[in-house]
Amino acid sequence: MRHLTNCYQIDGKPMYAPDTEPDFSFTDLDASDSGRTEDGVMHRIVVREKVGTWGFQYSHLTDAELAYLRGLFAGKSEFAFTHPVFGQSDATETCTAYCSQYSAAWKSKVTGEWKNYKFNIIQC
Repeated sequence: MRHLTNCYQIDGKPMYAPDTEPDFSFTDLDASDSGRTEDGVMHRIVVREKVGTWGFQYSHLTDAELAYLRGLFAGKSEFAFTHPVFGQSDATETCTAYCSQYSAAWKSKVTGEWKNYKFNIIQC
């Protein structure tokens, strides 16, 4: 049975602890005018720095656990996502985010559990 953790929250509700810590990355967003000119010089117009992406993975979930996680995102195009602060121990922060690219292998007929449930949370 999985445990809920306040380390990761959606709209103030705790998420189930994933199997391993989520993969995370930060990306700079460039304006549509950015790009290379014909002489090969890159011209960047950065409109936003360090937009976060967190990848969550669960190797197996019960029906109830899957329903709880899916319910956290149901009907929401955006939500408040609380997560640890990169480079600081025990500190968390909250940002506006959305859920993207969720998938599962399917429900095992043998164990009755959902396998390989994955999703990304991306900062708005």
